[in-house]
Amino acid sequence: MKVVVTGAAGMIGANLLRGLNALGIDDIVAVDDLSDGSKYANLAGASISDYFDRRDFYERFERAELGHVDVVFHEGACSDTMEHDGRLMLDLNYRASKMLLDACQVRGTRLLYASSAAVYGGSETFREEPQFERPLNVYGYSKLLFDNVVRRMLPSTRTQVAGFRYFNVYGPHEQHKGRMASVAFHHFRQLEESGRVRLFGAYGGYGPGEQARDFVFVEDVVAVNLWFLEHADASGIFNVGSGRAQPFNDVAAAVVNAARAGRGEPPLSLAEIVAAGTIEYIEFPAALVGKYQCFTQADLGRLRGEGCDHAFADVATGVARYAAALTPASPR
Repeated sequence: MKVVVTGAAGMIGANLLRGLNALGIDDIVAVDDLSDGSKYANLAGASISDYFDRRDFYERFERAELGHVDVVFHEGACSDTMEHDGRLMLDLNYRASKMLLDACQVRGTRLLYASSAAVYGGSETFREEPQFERPLNVYGYSKLLFDNVVRRMLPSTRTQVAGFRYFNVYGPHEQHKGRMASVAFHHFRQLEESGRVRLFGAYGGYGPGEQARDFVFVEDVVAVNLWFLEHADASGIFNVGSGRAQPFNDVAAAVVNAARAGRGEPPLSLAEIVAAGTIEYIEFPAALVGKYQCFTQADLGRLRGEGCDHAFADVATGVARYAAALTPASPR
């Protein structure tokens, strides 16, 4: 089986490479932009057969210069929700994806691609239906625009096309993402640097650190992608999250207790961690007032209805596994 992974040096792409390798698949064409050369670390250790820069890949794939490809995992995107250049965002997230979709249909190649929970934006319901899709930024809009193209062509598709609306993904190989890295990643760094973790104080009717998100461990994201790889008849647009909202306090406590476990110390309750001053609540930023989602939770009805019954890790379990990967010898 010949596979393409775009965004291969990103967090999800890098973990997906390793998941494919674990299945014995190593004829993998990796695609990314290594202008930031440090991202090579996410490719190192994975077995691939070729590499293309994203600026060359799409047109060469369209011209069939890569030969027969069975499946494309399209993880490549500009995922910076604070990026305001709409032209750049639509070029990278919509136009390149549309070109890839059209070429896959012509060539009979299956397409499994990354969408985003950002399409829901200001909604309070997170179900894959148009009435709940209210993006708050151009990133969310770019993802929704492509999802809608997929929706229109699904009845006549020649091959599998499946889009995954990822919720708050965390896990190994996100060290390059800067401010867009997960809350868990930033908490690990804060704890290392200052001995404490910082959370937002009360906001939006939620107490300090009680705003809640659907946090999903990257290994679970990979597992869902690989389930669809094995079920070529499954097409559509699906939420990929744990299906449970957990407060930021849970993430902070899990990080602190993972660090304590690494030192052979027993876990503490949230109240004990707060009392020790290891969690610090800061005033909610004025710049985020009215622009911040206090709650997200994936509706997994469509995913389960398709037959995917993968069990997602809760925050405590996922963060403990993440901590095990964050060793000095591993990319962070």
